[in-house]
Amino acid sequence: MNIGLFGYGKMGRMIEQMALKRGHKITSIVDRPEEVMDFEATDIAIDFSSPDAAFKNISDCINAGIPV
Repeated sequence: MNIGLFGYGKMGRMIEQMALKRGHKITSIVDRPEEVMDFEATDIAIDFSSPDAAFKNISDCINAGIPV
């Protein structure tokens, strides 16, 4: 599965490690407002960003047809 991550703090890094160990691929890591998710290469997104960023991140995923 191709996974995009929003937020790359302690939990984001932990999810990345677990996903890679299980054979998944991390397609994007978005940790700053200027960074962009690669929706073309992403099957699912996981959001561990801040509450202020989460609404936009989730809206962008919905608009791109990516499950969050």
